[in-house]
Amino acid sequence: MRSVCDDTSMHRPLLEVCVESFADATRAVEAGADRIEYCSALALGGLTPTPGALAQIKGISAPCMVMIRPRPGGFDYDAGELAIMTHEITLARAAGAVGVVFGACDPDQHLNVAALRDLMGACDGLQTTLHRVFDEVPDQFDALEQAIEIGFDRILTSGGQADAKSGADQIAALIKQAAGRIGILPGAGVTAFNAVEILATTGAAELHASCKLTDAGGTRVADGRTRVDVSRVADLVAVMNRTANQRLR
Repeated sequence: MRSVCDDTSMHRPLLEVCVESFADATRAVEAGADRIEYCSALALGGLTPTPGALAQIKGISAPCMVMIRPRPGGFDYDAGELAIMTHEITLARAAGAVGVVFGACDPDQHLNVAALRDLMGACDGLQTTLHRVFDEVPDQFDALEQAIEIGFDRILTSGGQADAKSGADQIAALIKQAAGRIGILPGAGVTAFNAVEILATTGAAELHASCKLTDAGGTRVADGRTRVDVSRVADLVAVMNRTANQRLR
């Protein structure tokens, strides 16, 4: 695991960076990411990495959470898809992941509690994050209590909004209700320009960002891939460190 080399990084909120390749994971960690969410096909919202990609996890010098999502589209999975997800969790553990990221809902967008409990049964010894299916449920406060009961360690959320800045007040309310029983991880649209505001509003202990590489016009680079911009990772880390320094004074 990547060592923490200064007191500031120990006190600042943790930064998780979402990537779709081993090379980007390595670059993100070198730029200061504390944890990696490891996926494939980020342009589709993130899918389970291929077996070959999973085999590279032990070469990443930071903890890796692996996305478990067998296909693009919604999160209402049939029995066959849930069986695939269970097997993918086993593969992620064997590859050296510290945890997995998954979610499932019913046709009415409520959490599929029975399916999630079954999947959780395959996660012994792994950290677990409920992904942004949580942002599609009709009542996030009820879903929060369900996630706690199921046994998730954290919830990745934008507070039901398009991005974490817009949903910051909701995220703050979720953190208050959670009261330390489960982690709340703000994500979606987190950058060096809004991280301080998101942290101040929510009181979150960690942030999730993709730090996507864009062209000069601000649009995603159109080569069929979603790549990490290491300068964005480094800028985000620097802002978080400055905020931590100010708190320590």
